[in-house]
Amino acid sequence: MSQSLPAKDPRLIAIIVASALFMQNLDSAAVITALPSMARDMGVEPARLGVAITSYLVALTVFIPISGWVADRFGPKRIFMVAIALFATASAACGLSNGLGELVAARITQGLAGAMMVPVGRLLLLRGLRKDQMLMAMTWLTMPGMLGPISGPVLGGVLTDLWGWRSVFWINIPVGVLGLCLVAWKIPTVQVDHPGPPDTRGLLLVGIAMASFMFGLETVGRHVMPSGLPEAGLVLGILVGVVAVRHCLRARLPALDFSLLRVPTFHAAAATGTIFRVGAGASPFLVPVLLQVGFGWSATESGVVSFATALGALAMKPLARPILRRWGFRGSIVWGSVMAGASLAACALFTPAWPLPAMFALLALGGLFRSLQFTALNTLAFADLPQSRFSAATGFYGITQQIAPALGVVLATASLELSAAMAGRAVAAADFTIAFIVAGLVVASAAPFFARLPKDAGDEVSGHRDR
Repeated sequence: MSQSLPAKDPRLIAIIVASALFMQNLDSAAVITALPSMARDMGVEPARLGVAITSYLVALTVFIPISGWVADRFGPKRIFMVAIALFATASAACGLSNGLGELVAARITQGLAGAMMVPVGRLLLLRGLRKDQMLMAMTWLTMPGMLGPISGPVLGGVLTDLWGWRSVFWINIPVGVLGLCLVAWKIPTVQVDHPGPPDTRGLLLVGIAMASFMFGLETVGRHVMPSGLPEAGLVLGILVGVVAVRHCLRARLPALDFSLLRVPTFHAAAATGTIFRVGAGASPFLVPVLLQVGFGWSATESGVVSFATALGALAMKPLARPILRRWGFRGSIVWGSVMAGASLAACALFTPAWPLPAMFALLALGGLFRSLQFTALNTLAFADLPQSRFSAATGFYGITQQIAPALGVVLATASLELSAAMAGRAVAAADFTIAFIVAGLVVASAAPFFARLPKDAGDEVSGHRDR
């Protein structure tokens, strides 16, 4: 087991860790904008470059389960620094790539580094914190998850237009160097004991299952792979996943510890939280596609309006702690799900005639409620766990966070295509009405499950009980 030195300033550590995570999230979103320019430069079809996105996500998902064991074995600070250095180096390799093979290899390395950076960074922050410090720390840490996907396309477009697509990757180098210096200087070292041998068989089964499933999710319906291959990946992922779950339920120290789900607060954050994240994950896809394809707006105009979600998320940062202290975790996430679902479903009313300020305000409102949910869920997941189980929990929770946005895109595209098929035509602006309503209903459907939490769930962390 691990023991940690007390953190001198949890807010400072949260900001340092969040900066590294922001680098990763920003990179993932910005690369999508740069794909057409990359395709032209490399002389390949833009659809083929989708493998650069898929390879990164597959590698990220595959290596997350082992991150907790690696952190316990070699120390979370050391692994976090190695992950930052590797991510920055792989980013430079992406920027120097002259062909698809080189780019994919560099993106896989980026995914490996990201798999260590996200859960280990969270682990580094949480160890040594008192219960009453967790909410404040997680409030700062959750901002990259909201800001990266929204600001990434805008920044990616600007960098690509001004200095070319390679600058999208090179910008990570100075950020990585700064992050390494801050981690070495400001974050205390964590003393660790040897955790014992890893669950090699479980890690292999989980890795195959996650790689196959994520490959299928990211390629199905996009016509970038031979017909039937994405569907085969999904089926293989599910079948191997069943075997992996059976193994982990029987293993003494499993790759994925499903006994964590017996803790009501972790179950709510990881299982029910996945339902919420799937619906919310449809929004970053639906909004820009509606504005650009449905309304004919430019990418810049779409990006500026979509940035309202990030502003709403920023506005929630100082409000999250008072809200959770006043209403507790259960009340906050129940009503947060309802309001987030309603604001997302209300986007179905968008038309080209909508006043820009009204559209901006509605998207900001949605960002406000989603930010509250992400802050609450990310804190609630660890609220009732002993620190000895943080390593297992951060890997498990990281997988649920990774799968949900991909399922959100699948939900969005399936809703659009089904609506268009029922109308007997190609996808049109009217189909987004159905897609937004479906996504909003999925988000709101998490509320009854959150309501099953005990009334005093996480009160030691939120301070609600003190009232």
